Order: sequence, then C-alpha cells, then structure tokens
Amino acid sequence: MATEMAALLKPVSKIGYCHSTTILPRRISTIRMSAATTTTPTKPSGSGKNKNKKAIKETLLAPRFYTTDFDEMEQLFNVEMNKNLNEAEFEALLQEFKTDYNQTHFVRNKEFKEAADEIQGPLRQIFVEFLERSCTAEFSGFLLYKELGRRLKKTNPVVAEIFSLMSRDEARHAGFLNKGLSDFNLALDLGFLTKARKYTFFKPKFIFYATYLSEKIGYWRYITIYRHLKANPQYQCYPIFKYFENWCQDENRHGDFFSALMKAQPQFLNDWKAKLWARFFCLSVYVTMYLNDTQRTAFYEGIGLDTKEFDMHVIIETNRTTARIFPAVLDVENPEFKRKLDRMADLNSKIIAIGETDDIPLVKNLKRVPHIAGLVSELLAAYLMKPIESGSVDIAELDPQLVY
Repeated sequence: MATEMAALLKPVSKIGYCHSTTILPRRISTIRMSAATTTTPTKPSGSGKNKNKKAIKETLLAPRFYTTDFDEMEQLFNVEMNKNLNEAEFEALLQEFKTDYNQTHFVRNKEFKEAADEIQGPLRQIFVEFLERSCTAEFSGFLLYKELGRRLKKTNPVVAEIFSLMSRDEARHAGFLNKGLSDFNLALDLGFLTKARKYTFFKPKFIFYATYLSEKIGYWRYITIYRHLKANPQYQCYPIFKYFENWCQDENRHGDFFSALMKAQPQFLNDWKAKLWARFFCLSVYVTMYLNDTQRTAFYEGIGLDTKEFDMHVIIETNRTTARIFPAVLDVENPEFKRKLDRMADLNSKIIAIGETDDIPLVKNLKRVPHIAGLVSELLAAYLMKPIESGSVDIAELDPQLVY
C-alpha cells in the first residue's frame, strides 16, 4: 500500500497550452498520446498522413490504461466455484444494459462546429485538453471492458455480455468526444493509443474498487455540470454539456454493476484489509481529481463554476454513494479534510513552479524536497483521519434512483 500511496507524489502538471498544435482551417491534426514529459511535435515525415501527428504530454495522474489478472477474474466469476454469484441479479442487470437507453442519444448537429468556432484564445486550448483527457479515459474503459467480456465468455456468459455492453457504451462516449475534437480541427489517434500507451496492472479487487469509484465520480461530475448549466445557460458555450444528463446514467449503471460484482465477492468487503484498501482508493481518486482540477481552474471558470466548490460537492456526493458498498470511507465532510486538500494543491503548485524555473536539475530536485515531504505528510494525515464505518454486503435497498 505504501508503494501505491507514493505514486501520488508526482505533481500534476499545469494545463498545457500546446503551442505545437496549430489550429488550421479545414485541416484535422491527429493527436498521438505518448509518454513524453513535454509537449513536442513528432518529427515530420514525408507522408501527408503523418505530417500533422502530435505528441501530447502525459503525467502520472493523467488518464491511464489498465490491465489485470484475467485468470483470477475467470475464477472469481466461475459459477461452480463461487456460490455467492447472484445469477438472477446479473440477469436483471443484463436486461438493463440490453435496453440501451442511449442508443440514439449521441447524435451531433451543426451547433457543435459553430460553437467551437466561437471559442478562441486560451479557452479554446482548455476545451481541447478537456476533450483529449475525457476521450482517453473513456477509451481506456472500452479496452478493459472489451477484454473482460472476451475472457469471461466461457466462464460466465452473462457477466461477459455485460462487460461487452459496457465497452459499447465507453466506445460510444470516446467516439463522441473524438468527434468533438474534430470541431477544433483535431483528432485522437485511438489505434495508436491502443498499441503505444503503457498499461497499469491492478489485481481484480483493485480494479473493482478503482473502477467503481471512477464510474460513480464520473456520474457526479457530469450531472453536476449539467444541472449547473441548465440553471445558468449563459455559460453553455459548447453543446456537449447538454448530453451529460443521459450520458451520466451510463456511468451510474456501470457503477451499479461493479457494486453487484463486489457483493458477489464478500472477501473484498468484509475484513480489516478491505477497509484499509477502500480508504486508500477513495483518497487516491479524490486527491487525483482535486490536484488535477485546481491546475485547470480556467476550464471551470469558463463554464461558471468555482473549481474547489465543484470538486468538494462531487467528492461529498461520491463518498455518500460509495459508503453504501465500501466497508469504510473517508470523513470528507470534516472541514479538516478540505484544508488538507488545499494544502496539497498549494504544495503541488510550488513543486510545478520549481520545475518551470531555469535551475539545473540537481537544484530543482533539492528545492522540491521540502514540498514533496509536505505533500507526503498531508497525504498520510488525510489517510489516517478517523474514517466512517460504512457499507454492507447486503445492500438490497440500493435503488439507483436514490443518487439521481
């Protein structure tokens, strides 16, 4: 666990104004995500196809691609080996996914391109990064769910089909976001992403924790932005936000499915180690979002939101939802938790500022040490705050409507 916690220590980079990505009329540049630490154009080739390829900066806390122990997954969902699997519940979930409520939802119109053309200056670059990161995150989910659907087909056809249908949803989301990038004369090279992106290995139980939180926090982010812009239409500067109400229900259904998966694996929920890991993943997800977003306040200000107020609302609502299944959660409504997040954000900003100076690397590293130590201290202090005992393996009362 200490190793995982240490992974949070690298600062989240500021929003990158990609000077190498030139916006040209009637030309679409294809963006390639690389592991480069800086944003630089790839070397032009003689081919027109590759001429406009770009490398986009990737940070430790950027959206990641995940893989897992698929053999263990097959054992977990083997009906003969696991008597806790509620086949009736999974059958009901399968019918819900087959209904495909959003089959005709993601239909674009001319409003998209017209709105994109109106967005200029720094705000345009902010929207490009928002679309890039969101598309990458959705595509990451597509790849993981697709492989799980393929690998579990013989072991548990019902669960396998649900994973396949979730991959359908994620592919639809990623494609819609990538089409949004085309409004800004850009496109992500998703084929290149599949082959070139580094994959992070998580054991199955960690996939359950992390993906459940990712889907639920995605729900609360999308629905909060949608409701805010519906109440304040003067900030509706790009039509993609109008799709968030139905879109977020996909995220919510995905989260409910992972809740059912965890109920079927009570060993992931009912001991002291599960409580420690549950708190760790809550902290990881909440801190990652807070540090990322506080480096991108211009985006949220551009749509009329206060970044920190928005993040705390999302964290609190996600935590309340998560408390219905996780055996323990953080006490995020304790004012001290917010103060710790703010101190982490301040330390993160100082670490980034040092990295942008002209000092030699050795001097930069020495200057970073006290701030990194401070960040470690705040992370540990937040983790060690008195948690809230929560959750139950028997959560039949968990009605999805309760979180709408």
